[in-house]
Amino acid sequence: MSALVGIVFGSPSDQDVMAPAGVVLEKFGIEYEMEAMSAHRNPERVRSYVMGAEDRGLRVLIAGAGRAAHLPGVVAALTPLPVIGVPIEGPLMGGLDALLAIVQMPSGVPVATVAVNGASNAALLAVQMLATGDDTLRKQLREFKDGLARGLRL
Repeated sequence: MSALVGIVFGSPSDQDVMAPAGVVLEKFGIEYEMEAMSAHRNPERVRSYVMGAEDRGLRVLIAGAGRAAHLPGVVAALTPLPVIGVPIEGPLMGGLDALLAIVQMPSGVPVATVAVNGASNAALLAVQMLATGDDTLRKQLREFKDGLARGLRL
């Protein structure tokens, strides 16, 4: 089975924040790929990764970034795939700077955005997107939501 979700983030130091997305996807049996790449330090690598995403079978992209948080918007500008942004907490504004940067994308370049450091919710949103065309996955989500109602946690 090939990866359906691509997870990218701006710096290797962000991997701990983004790792919960992988845990959630694994819980639902969804293959993913995860890589650090910077929209500022290596824009050509980002471009190459995103431009090849559909051909590799990816259906949703999750992009985490802190501070100026350009990565999610750059990713969204380069692909018709849905992009979910994860603002990453930084030392100056507690992630508010990244949150505002990601949610304020210009018209025509949508990025769904979750809470600061909300990688697990980004993965759940990706699962929900994938489940729109997958009855088995949708059933798993219903069971997961029922578990939440009974007090179970991720």
